Amino acid sequence: MQLFYTPDHARVGDVIPYYENGEFKLFYLKNWNPYFGSDKTYGWHLLTTKDLIHYESETAIGILGGTGCIIKVEGLYHLYYCVFEDQPQRQYVCHATSTDLTNWTKYPDETFGPDESIYLLTDWRDPHVIWNEEEKCWWMILCAQNQGNTKRRGCVGLCKSADLHHWTCCEPLYAPQSSMSAYECPDLFYMNGWWYLVFSQFTDRFQTLYRMSRSCNGPWIRPKTDSFDGRAFYAAKTCSDGEHRYIFGWNPTRTQNTWNFDPDPTHEGYDYKTYDWGGSLVPHEIYAREDGTLAVRSNPALKKAITVSNEIKWIPLNGDWKVEQTSVNVDSPIAYASIISENDVPHQGCLSLDFTFTPGTERFAVVLQADQEFARGYYFYLDPKRQRIEYKSAIRMHEQGGWTFQYDVELERPVELIPNQTYSMEIFVDESVMEVYVNDEVAMSVRAYDLHDRKFGFAVSDGAVKFENIKLTTLGE
Repeated sequence: MQLFYTPDHARVGDVIPYYENGEFKLFYLKNWNPYFGSDKTYGWHLLTTKDLIHYESETAIGILGGTGCIIKVEGLYHLYYCVFEDQPQRQYVCHATSTDLTNWTKYPDETFGPDESIYLLTDWRDPHVIWNEEEKCWWMILCAQNQGNTKRRGCVGLCKSADLHHWTCCEPLYAPQSSMSAYECPDLFYMNGWWYLVFSQFTDRFQTLYRMSRSCNGPWIRPKTDSFDGRAFYAAKTCSDGEHRYIFGWNPTRTQNTWNFDPDPTHEGYDYKTYDWGGSLVPHEIYAREDGTLAVRSNPALKKAITVSNEIKWIPLNGDWKVEQTSVNVDSPIAYASIISENDVPHQGCLSLDFTFTPGTERFAVVLQADQEFARGYYFYLDPKRQRIEYKSAIRMHEQGGWTFQYDVELERPVELIPNQTYSMEIFVDESVMEVYVNDEVAMSVRAYDLHDRKFGFAVSDGAVKFENIKLTTLGE
Protein backbone atom coordinates (compact mmCIF):
# COMPACT_ATOMS: atom_id res chain seq x y z
CA MET A 1 0.00 0.00 0.00
CA GLN A 2 1.14 3.52 -0.77
CA LEU A 3 0.44 6.46 1.50
CA PHE A 4 0.70 8.85 -1.45
CA TYR A 5 -0.38 7.24 -4.70
CA THR A 6 2.11 6.94 -7.55
CA PRO A 7 1.17 4.89 -10.64
CA ASP A 8 3.52 2.24 -12.00
CA HIS A 9 5.78 3.55 -14.78
CA ALA A 10 4.16 6.99 -14.62
CA ARG A 11 3.45 10.12 -12.62
CA VAL A 12 0.29 11.76 -11.34
CA GLY A 13 -0.23 15.10 -13.06
CA ASP A 14 -3.03 17.58 -12.44
CA VAL A 15 -5.89 16.10 -10.40
CA ILE A 16 -9.54 16.83 -11.16
CA PRO A 17 -11.41 15.77 -7.99
CA TYR A 18 -15.10 14.87 -7.78
CA TYR A 19 -17.06 13.43 -4.83
CA GLU A 20 -20.28 11.42 -4.89
CA ASN A 21 -21.98 8.74 -2.78
CA GLY A 22 -19.18 8.32 -0.27
CA GLU A 23 -16.39 8.07 -2.84
CA PHE A 24 -13.83 10.41 -4.29
CA LYS A 25 -13.53 10.12 -8.05
CA LEU A 26 -10.07 11.49 -8.76
CA PHE A 27 -9.49 12.07 -12.45
CA TYR A 28 -5.91 12.94 -13.28
CA LEU A 29 -3.56 13.63 -16.17
CA LYS A 30 -1.23 10.64 -16.46
CA ASN A 31 2.33 11.44 -17.41
CA TRP A 32 4.19 8.32 -18.49
CA ASN A 33 7.84 7.60 -17.80
CA PRO A 34 9.72 5.72 -20.57
CA TYR A 35 7.61 2.57 -20.82
CA PHE A 36 6.46 0.31 -23.65
CA GLY A 37 3.88 -1.95 -21.98
CA SER A 38 0.62 -2.81 -23.70
CA ASP A 39 -1.35 -1.09 -20.91
CA LYS A 40 0.06 2.33 -21.79
CA THR A 41 -2.90 4.63 -22.48
CA TYR A 42 -2.82 8.41 -22.62
CA GLY A 43 -5.22 11.05 -21.37
CA TRP A 44 -7.40 11.31 -18.29
CA HIS A 45 -7.36 8.40 -15.84
CA LEU A 46 -9.80 7.75 -13.00
CA LEU A 47 -8.95 6.71 -9.44
CA THR A 48 -11.70 5.82 -6.96
CA THR A 49 -11.15 5.93 -3.20
CA LYS A 50 -13.11 6.32 0.02
CA ASP A 51 -10.26 7.41 2.29
CA LEU A 52 -7.59 8.86 -0.06
CA ILE A 53 -5.20 6.01 0.77
CA HIS A 54 -6.82 2.83 -0.57
CA TYR A 55 -7.52 3.08 -4.30
CA GLU A 56 -9.32 0.86 -6.75
CA SER A 57 -7.58 -0.01 -10.01
CA GLU A 58 -7.43 3.05 -12.22
CA THR A 59 -9.05 3.27 -15.64
CA ALA A 60 -8.51 5.45 -18.70
CA ILE A 61 -11.68 7.29 -19.76
CA GLY A 62 -10.81 8.29 -23.33
CA ILE A 63 -10.42 12.03 -22.75
CA LEU A 64 -7.27 13.30 -24.46
CA GLY A 65 -6.64 16.80 -23.23
CA GLY A 66 -5.65 19.01 -20.34
CA THR A 67 -7.08 19.82 -16.94
CA GLY A 68 -10.77 20.61 -16.45
CA CYS A 69 -13.67 19.74 -14.18
CA ILE A 70 -16.62 17.39 -13.62
CA ILE A 71 -20.13 18.45 -12.54
CA LYS A 72 -23.44 16.59 -12.42
CA VAL A 73 -26.73 18.19 -13.48
CA GLU A 74 -30.07 16.35 -13.55
CA GLY A 75 -28.42 12.94 -13.61
CA LEU A 76 -25.95 13.80 -16.39
CA TYR A 77 -22.23 14.31 -15.86
CA HIS A 78 -20.59 17.20 -17.70
CA LEU A 79 -16.84 17.18 -18.29
CA TYR A 80 -14.95 20.25 -19.47
CA TYR A 81 -11.34 20.01 -20.55
CA CYS A 82 -8.86 21.78 -22.83
CA VAL A 83 -6.92 20.97 -25.99
CA PHE A 84 -3.84 22.57 -27.49
CA GLU A 85 -2.46 23.67 -30.84
CA ASP A 86 1.09 24.72 -31.70
CA GLN A 87 2.56 27.06 -34.30
CA PRO A 88 0.87 29.29 -33.44
CA GLN A 89 0.03 28.44 -29.85
CA ARG A 90 -3.72 28.22 -29.33
CA GLN A 91 -5.86 26.65 -26.60
CA TYR A 92 -9.54 25.71 -26.56
CA VAL A 93 -12.19 24.47 -24.12
CA CYS A 94 -14.08 21.25 -24.94
CA HIS A 95 -17.24 19.63 -23.55
CA ALA A 96 -18.35 16.01 -23.06
CA THR A 97 -21.16 14.26 -21.16
CA SER A 98 -21.66 10.85 -19.60
CA THR A 99 -24.10 8.84 -17.51
CA ASP A 100 -21.44 6.64 -15.87
CA LEU A 101 -18.18 8.69 -15.68
CA THR A 102 -16.48 6.20 -18.02
CA ASN A 103 -18.09 6.50 -21.46
CA TRP A 104 -18.18 10.05 -22.76
CA THR A 105 -20.02 11.76 -25.62
CA LYS A 106 -18.07 14.71 -27.00
CA TYR A 107 -19.49 17.88 -28.53
CA PRO A 108 -16.90 19.17 -31.02
CA ASP A 109 -19.24 21.94 -32.20
CA GLU A 110 -19.09 23.47 -28.71
CA THR A 111 -15.30 23.83 -28.62
CA PHE A 112 -14.41 27.48 -28.14
CA GLY A 113 -11.49 29.81 -27.56
CA PRO A 114 -11.21 33.21 -25.90
CA ASP A 115 -12.63 36.55 -26.97
CA GLU A 116 -9.56 38.20 -28.49
CA SER A 117 -10.72 41.66 -27.46
CA ILE A 118 -10.34 40.61 -23.78
CA TYR A 119 -7.85 37.73 -23.71
CA LEU A 120 -4.76 36.46 -25.51
CA LEU A 121 -5.30 33.44 -27.75
CA THR A 122 -2.27 31.64 -26.31
CA ASP A 123 -3.70 30.72 -22.89
CA TRP A 124 -7.22 29.37 -22.47
CA ARG A 125 -7.20 26.18 -20.42
CA ASP A 126 -8.14 24.37 -17.19
CA PRO A 127 -11.89 25.24 -17.19
CA HIS A 128 -13.69 25.01 -13.85
CA VAL A 129 -17.50 25.27 -13.76
CA ILE A 130 -19.79 26.14 -10.84
CA TRP A 131 -23.40 27.22 -10.46
CA ASN A 132 -23.58 30.84 -9.30
CA GLU A 133 -26.74 31.11 -7.25
CA GLU A 134 -26.47 34.89 -6.96
CA GLU A 135 -26.48 35.39 -10.73
CA LYS A 136 -28.62 32.33 -11.54
CA CYS A 137 -26.23 31.13 -14.22
CA TRP A 138 -23.22 28.91 -14.74
CA TRP A 139 -19.74 30.32 -14.29
CA MET A 140 -16.64 28.95 -15.97
CA ILE A 141 -13.30 30.22 -14.72
CA LEU A 142 -10.17 29.54 -16.73
CA CYS A 143 -6.40 29.83 -16.84
CA ALA A 144 -5.89 32.83 -19.11
CA GLN A 145 -3.96 35.97 -19.98
CA ASN A 146 -5.76 39.21 -20.58
CA GLN A 147 -4.75 42.00 -22.90
CA GLY A 148 -2.34 44.47 -21.32
CA ASN A 149 0.65 46.75 -21.70
CA THR A 150 3.23 44.42 -20.09
CA LYS A 151 3.92 40.70 -20.05
CA ARG A 152 2.43 40.48 -16.56
CA ARG A 153 -0.99 39.47 -17.86
CA GLY A 154 -1.77 36.26 -15.97
CA CYS A 155 -5.39 36.18 -14.87
CA VAL A 156 -8.38 34.01 -14.01
CA GLY A 157 -10.71 34.31 -16.98
CA LEU A 158 -14.50 34.17 -16.75
CA CYS A 159 -17.31 32.92 -19.00
CA LYS A 160 -21.03 32.62 -18.27
CA SER A 161 -23.76 30.31 -19.55
CA ALA A 162 -27.44 29.62 -19.05
CA ASP A 163 -27.38 26.06 -20.43
CA LEU A 164 -23.80 24.64 -20.11
CA HIS A 165 -23.52 24.53 -23.92
CA HIS A 166 -23.17 28.17 -24.99
CA TRP A 167 -20.68 30.42 -23.23
CA THR A 168 -20.11 34.17 -23.24
CA CYS A 169 -16.66 35.57 -22.47
CA CYS A 170 -16.60 38.21 -19.73
CA GLU A 171 -13.96 40.39 -18.13
CA PRO A 172 -11.50 38.43 -15.94
CA LEU A 173 -12.59 37.42 -12.47
CA TYR A 174 -9.11 38.21 -11.15
CA ALA A 175 -6.42 40.12 -13.06
CA PRO A 176 -3.82 41.73 -10.77
CA GLN A 177 -1.31 42.34 -13.61
CA SER A 178 1.47 40.83 -11.49
CA SER A 179 2.37 37.43 -13.00
CA MET A 180 3.89 36.57 -16.36
CA SER A 181 2.28 33.12 -16.24
CA ALA A 182 -1.38 32.41 -16.70
CA TYR A 183 -3.01 31.26 -13.46
CA GLU A 184 -3.30 27.49 -13.82
CA CYS A 185 -5.94 25.07 -12.50
CA PRO A 186 -8.26 27.73 -11.03
CA ASP A 187 -10.83 26.66 -8.45
CA LEU A 188 -13.62 28.63 -6.78
CA PHE A 189 -15.66 27.62 -3.74
CA TYR A 190 -17.72 29.11 -0.91
CA MET A 191 -17.18 28.17 2.74
CA ASN A 192 -18.20 29.77 6.03
CA GLY A 193 -19.13 33.15 4.60
CA TRP A 194 -16.11 33.49 2.31
CA TRP A 195 -15.41 32.88 -1.36
CA TYR A 196 -12.01 31.32 -2.06
CA LEU A 197 -10.22 31.56 -5.39
CA VAL A 198 -7.43 28.99 -5.81
CA PHE A 199 -4.87 28.95 -8.63
CA SER A 200 -1.27 27.98 -9.40
CA GLN A 201 1.46 30.07 -10.98
CA PHE A 202 4.90 29.15 -12.29
CA THR A 203 6.66 32.51 -12.71
CA ASP A 204 7.89 34.69 -9.85
CA ARG A 205 6.63 31.89 -7.59
CA PHE A 206 6.00 28.21 -8.30
CA GLN A 207 3.13 27.41 -5.94
CA THR A 208 -0.59 26.93 -5.50
CA LEU A 209 -2.06 30.13 -4.05
CA TYR A 210 -5.41 31.50 -2.96
CA ARG A 211 -7.35 34.74 -2.54
CA MET A 212 -10.48 35.38 -0.48
CA SER A 213 -13.50 37.65 -0.72
CA ARG A 214 -16.93 38.15 0.80
CA SER A 215 -18.31 38.36 -2.74
CA CYS A 216 -17.85 36.04 -5.71
CA ASN A 217 -17.06 39.17 -7.73
CA GLY A 218 -14.25 40.32 -5.42
CA PRO A 219 -12.35 42.36 -4.47
CA TRP A 220 -9.95 39.48 -3.85
CA ILE A 221 -7.85 39.79 -0.69
CA ARG A 222 -4.34 38.35 -0.52
CA PRO A 223 -3.95 36.80 2.98
CA LYS A 224 -0.68 37.09 4.89
CA THR A 225 0.18 33.49 4.00
CA ASP A 226 -1.41 32.95 0.61
CA SER A 227 -0.03 29.49 -0.25
CA PHE A 228 -0.92 25.96 0.85
CA ASP A 229 2.51 24.36 0.51
CA GLY A 230 5.89 24.97 -1.11
CA ARG A 231 7.53 24.29 -4.46
CA ALA A 232 7.05 20.51 -4.23
CA PHE A 233 3.23 20.70 -4.36
CA TYR A 234 1.59 22.04 -7.49
CA ALA A 235 -1.51 22.38 -9.69
CA ALA A 236 -3.80 21.71 -6.73
CA LYS A 237 -7.60 21.77 -6.80
CA THR A 238 -10.07 21.24 -3.98
CA CYS A 239 -13.07 19.01 -3.29
CA SER A 240 -15.36 18.49 -0.29
CA ASP A 241 -17.02 15.33 0.99
CA GLY A 242 -19.63 17.46 2.75
CA GLU A 243 -17.69 17.48 6.01
CA HIS A 244 -14.03 18.02 5.12
CA ARG A 245 -12.44 19.86 2.22
CA TYR A 246 -9.25 18.53 0.67
CA ILE A 247 -6.77 20.04 -1.74
CA PHE A 248 -5.19 17.64 -4.23
CA GLY A 249 -1.77 18.38 -5.70
CA TRP A 250 1.28 16.47 -6.86
CA ASN A 251 4.66 16.10 -5.21
CA PRO A 252 7.03 16.01 -8.22
CA THR A 253 9.54 13.25 -8.86
CA ARG A 254 13.15 14.14 -9.73
CA THR A 255 14.16 11.18 -11.89
CA GLN A 256 13.18 12.01 -15.48
CA ASN A 257 14.94 15.34 -16.14
CA THR A 258 11.69 16.58 -17.71
CA TRP A 259 13.09 19.99 -18.60
CA ASN A 260 16.62 18.83 -19.61
CA PHE A 261 17.99 21.08 -16.91
CA ASP A 262 19.70 18.79 -14.40
CA PRO A 263 22.96 20.36 -13.18
CA ASP A 264 25.02 17.15 -13.51
CA PRO A 265 23.42 14.24 -15.39
CA THR A 266 26.30 11.91 -14.42
CA HIS A 267 25.70 12.28 -10.67
CA GLU A 268 24.43 9.01 -9.24
CA GLY A 269 21.91 10.59 -6.87
CA TYR A 270 18.67 12.48 -7.44
CA ASP A 271 18.26 14.79 -4.46
CA TYR A 272 19.61 17.87 -6.19
CA LYS A 273 18.15 17.25 -9.62
CA THR A 274 15.29 19.23 -11.08
CA TYR A 275 11.62 18.57 -10.42
CA ASP A 276 9.64 16.67 -13.05
CA TRP A 277 6.14 17.47 -14.26
CA GLY A 278 3.98 15.21 -12.11
CA GLY A 279 4.77 12.77 -9.33
CA SER A 280 2.83 11.43 -6.34
CA LEU A 281 -0.74 12.34 -5.42
CA VAL A 282 -0.86 14.35 -2.18
CA PRO A 283 -4.16 15.33 -0.54
CA HIS A 284 -4.04 17.88 2.29
CA GLU A 285 -7.06 18.74 4.38
CA ILE A 286 -7.80 22.48 4.44
CA TYR A 287 -10.01 24.38 6.85
CA ALA A 288 -10.84 27.99 7.72
CA ARG A 289 -9.57 29.76 10.82
CA GLU A 290 -11.79 32.22 12.67
CA ASP A 291 -10.58 35.09 10.48
CA GLY A 292 -11.38 33.15 7.30
CA THR A 293 -7.79 32.41 6.30
CA LEU A 294 -7.08 28.82 5.32
CA ALA A 295 -4.89 26.35 7.19
CA VAL A 296 -3.57 22.94 6.15
CA ARG A 297 -3.38 19.65 8.04
CA SER A 298 -2.84 15.99 7.21
CA ASN A 299 -5.40 13.62 5.77
CA PRO A 300 -7.01 11.99 8.87
CA ALA A 301 -6.89 8.56 7.20
CA LEU A 302 -3.08 8.56 7.39
CA LYS A 303 -3.09 8.20 11.18
CA LYS A 304 -5.64 5.39 10.97
CA ALA A 305 -3.36 3.46 8.61
CA ILE A 306 -0.09 4.06 10.48
CA THR A 307 -0.80 2.43 13.84
CA VAL A 308 2.17 0.28 14.90
CA SER A 309 4.12 1.97 17.72
CA ASN A 310 7.89 1.56 17.92
CA GLU A 311 10.02 1.99 21.02
CA ILE A 312 12.61 4.73 20.50
CA LYS A 313 16.11 4.61 21.96
CA TRP A 314 18.47 7.59 21.95
CA ILE A 315 22.19 8.28 21.72
CA PRO A 316 23.19 11.82 22.84
CA LEU A 317 26.03 13.18 20.69
CA ASN A 318 26.67 16.78 21.76
CA GLY A 319 25.11 18.68 24.65
CA ASP A 320 23.62 17.76 28.02
CA TRP A 321 20.45 16.01 26.88
CA LYS A 322 17.79 14.92 29.37
CA VAL A 323 16.23 11.72 28.05
CA GLU A 324 12.89 10.36 29.24
CA GLN A 325 10.56 7.73 27.83
CA THR A 326 8.83 9.93 25.22
CA SER A 327 10.76 13.19 25.45
CA VAL A 328 14.24 14.69 25.15
CA ASN A 329 15.36 18.22 25.97
CA VAL A 330 18.55 20.23 26.05
CA ASP A 331 19.75 23.67 27.12
CA SER A 332 22.64 24.64 24.87
CA PRO A 333 22.90 28.46 24.96
CA ILE A 334 26.20 28.86 23.06
CA ALA A 335 26.67 25.63 21.12
CA TYR A 336 25.12 23.11 18.73
CA ALA A 337 23.58 20.12 20.50
CA SER A 338 22.51 16.93 18.75
CA ILE A 339 20.97 13.58 19.60
CA ILE A 340 20.35 10.58 17.35
CA SER A 341 18.04 7.60 17.60
CA GLU A 342 19.01 3.96 17.42
CA ASN A 343 15.96 3.48 15.18
CA ASP A 344 16.01 3.58 11.41
CA VAL A 345 13.65 5.91 9.57
CA PRO A 346 10.93 3.60 8.21
CA HIS A 347 10.25 3.37 4.49
CA GLN A 348 6.60 4.07 5.33
CA GLY A 349 5.61 5.64 8.60
CA CYS A 350 5.27 8.78 10.68
CA LEU A 351 7.43 10.62 13.18
CA SER A 352 5.26 12.88 15.35
CA LEU A 353 6.19 15.11 18.27
CA ASP A 354 5.54 18.33 20.14
CA PHE A 355 8.18 20.99 20.74
CA THR A 356 8.63 24.04 22.98
CA PHE A 357 11.55 26.48 22.88
CA THR A 358 12.75 29.32 25.08
CA PRO A 359 13.22 33.00 24.12
CA GLY A 360 16.41 33.71 22.20
CA THR A 361 16.76 30.22 20.72
CA GLU A 362 18.55 30.59 17.39
CA ARG A 363 17.10 27.56 15.61
CA PHE A 364 16.51 23.83 16.00
CA ALA A 365 15.90 20.88 13.72
CA VAL A 366 14.22 17.55 13.25
CA VAL A 367 16.59 15.45 11.14
CA LEU A 368 15.75 12.37 9.08
CA GLN A 369 18.21 9.90 7.54
CA ALA A 370 21.07 11.21 9.67
CA ASP A 371 24.44 9.46 9.91
CA GLN A 372 26.32 8.71 13.13
CA GLU A 373 28.45 11.83 12.65
CA PHE A 374 25.31 13.96 12.36
CA ALA A 375 26.49 15.42 9.06
CA ARG A 376 24.55 14.28 6.01
CA GLY A 377 20.81 14.03 6.45
CA TYR A 378 17.50 15.72 5.67
CA TYR A 379 17.18 18.70 8.00
CA PHE A 380 13.92 20.44 8.90
CA TYR A 381 15.00 23.61 10.69
CA LEU A 382 12.56 25.60 12.82
CA ASP A 383 13.75 29.20 12.67
CA PRO A 384 12.09 31.56 15.20
CA LYS A 385 13.99 34.64 14.00
CA ARG A 386 12.72 34.24 10.45
CA GLN A 387 9.41 32.66 11.47
CA ARG A 388 9.73 29.70 9.15
CA ILE A 389 10.45 26.02 8.74
CA GLU A 390 13.30 25.44 6.30
CA TYR A 391 14.34 22.23 4.56
CA LYS A 392 17.97 21.49 3.77
CA SER A 393 18.91 18.33 1.89
CA ALA A 394 22.06 16.33 2.56
CA ILE A 395 24.10 17.99 -0.16
CA ARG A 396 23.61 21.36 1.56
CA MET A 397 25.70 20.12 4.50
CA HIS A 398 28.87 20.11 2.37
CA GLU A 399 30.85 22.42 0.11
CA GLN A 400 29.36 20.71 -2.94
CA GLY A 401 26.01 22.15 -1.95
CA GLY A 402 27.40 25.63 -2.45
CA TRP A 403 28.69 24.69 -5.88
CA THR A 404 25.36 23.24 -6.92
CA PHE A 405 22.83 25.62 -5.37
CA GLN A 406 23.34 29.29 -6.10
CA TYR A 407 20.84 30.29 -3.44
CA ASP A 408 20.56 30.09 0.33
CA VAL A 409 17.13 28.53 0.83
CA GLU A 410 16.07 25.22 -0.71
CA LEU A 411 12.49 25.00 0.59
CA GLU A 412 10.74 27.02 3.27
CA ARG A 413 7.29 27.67 4.68
CA PRO A 414 6.20 30.54 6.93
CA VAL A 415 5.14 29.46 10.41
CA GLU A 416 4.46 31.51 13.53
CA LEU A 417 6.90 30.42 16.26
CA ILE A 418 6.43 31.95 19.72
CA PRO A 419 8.67 31.04 22.68
CA ASN A 420 7.20 28.94 25.50
CA GLN A 421 4.29 27.78 23.38
CA THR A 422 3.86 24.12 22.43
CA TYR A 423 3.64 23.14 18.76
CA SER A 424 2.92 19.82 17.10
CA MET A 425 4.80 18.36 14.14
CA GLU A 426 4.23 15.33 11.91
CA ILE A 427 6.49 13.94 9.19
CA PHE A 428 4.91 11.25 7.02
CA VAL A 429 7.35 9.16 4.98
CA ASP A 430 6.39 7.08 1.95
CA GLU A 431 9.64 5.98 0.31
CA SER A 432 10.94 9.16 -1.40
CA VAL A 433 7.94 11.31 -0.39
CA MET A 434 8.04 13.31 2.84
CA GLU A 435 5.02 15.34 3.94
CA VAL A 436 5.53 17.66 6.92
CA TYR A 437 2.79 19.34 8.97
CA VAL A 438 3.39 21.91 11.73
CA ASN A 439 0.70 22.60 14.32
CA ASP A 440 -2.09 21.38 12.02
CA GLU A 441 -1.71 24.63 10.07
CA VAL A 442 1.35 24.52 7.81
CA ALA A 443 2.38 21.91 5.23
CA MET A 444 5.66 21.29 3.44
CA SER A 445 6.12 18.65 0.73
CA VAL A 446 9.59 17.23 0.06
CA ARG A 447 11.01 14.69 -2.39
CA ALA A 448 14.20 12.94 -1.24
CA TYR A 449 15.78 9.81 -2.75
CA ASP A 450 19.41 9.33 -1.90
CA LEU A 451 19.50 8.54 1.83
CA HIS A 452 17.57 5.70 3.46
CA ASP A 453 17.82 3.09 6.22
CA ARG A 454 19.49 5.66 8.50
CA LYS A 455 18.57 7.28 11.79
CA PHE A 456 16.59 10.32 12.89
CA GLY A 457 17.37 12.88 15.55
CA PHE A 458 17.18 16.43 16.83
CA ALA A 459 19.53 19.40 16.85
CA VAL A 460 19.46 22.67 18.78
CA SER A 461 21.62 25.68 17.98
CA ASP A 462 22.14 28.28 20.72
CA GLY A 463 19.03 27.77 22.79
CA ALA A 464 16.84 25.44 24.81
CA VAL A 465 14.21 23.12 23.31
CA LYS A 466 12.05 20.32 24.65
CA PHE A 467 10.83 17.64 22.24
CA GLU A 468 8.04 15.57 23.78
CA ASN A 469 5.28 13.10 22.97
CA ILE A 470 7.69 11.63 20.43
CA LYS A 471 6.14 8.75 18.49
CA LEU A 472 7.44 6.60 15.66
CA THR A 473 4.62 4.67 13.98
CA THR A 474 4.59 2.38 10.98
CA LEU A 475 2.02 0.61 8.83
CA GLY A 476 -0.08 -2.15 10.38
CA GLU A 477 -0.55 -5.57 8.86
